[in-house]
Amino acid sequence: MHAAIESIIKDWPRNPRESAKRLVDYYGEPDEYTPSQLVWFRTGDGWKRTVLSRTEVPHDFPAHHTDFLEQWIDYQVPVDMYSKLAEYDGSVIVERTKGELSARCGGTSMNFVAVNLAHDIVTGRRSVADARKEYAHLYQAYQNGEKPAYAEGFQFPLPGEDTRDPDEPVKA
Repeated sequence: MHAAIESIIKDWPRNPRESAKRLVDYYGEPDEYTPSQLVWFRTGDGWKRTVLSRTEVPHDFPAHHTDFLEQWIDYQVPVDMYSKLAEYDGSVIVERTKGELSARCGGTSMNFVAVNLAHDIVTGRRSVADARKEYAHLYQAYQNGEKPAYAEGFQFPLPGEDTRDPDEPVKA
């Protein structure tokens, strides 16, 4: 690991520091870094952007943990689905104008789970309640050493088209 990266993460909390080491081993050196975060672009496993933060955000769904790794994909969410995704998981974030969907959790595997289940909600494959139940099931399976497909990669084709929604001007 590059000396500058080691210097940055040496005083980070344990979970983000250990994640940094795993991510550098998996993705290589970050494309950008600051004292508070490491950033990778187009990592090859489908993520558009990966940002590891030293700041941990407490999160109690599906069990108590902290969120510190946010990952984005290009994805257009219909506006009528925003509330459902917020109800499903507060760490799934929609950016309409950018046409992006992100998940912020403690690792890539659970980010895959979060986004795969968000896609299931958007496409009508699952209800919010069913997605929450399945997330808890997949989380427990992963904690037990299993490797569910939903935790290993995207279970749907990523959009190839422009997903941005610049909205429309309003006449005053």
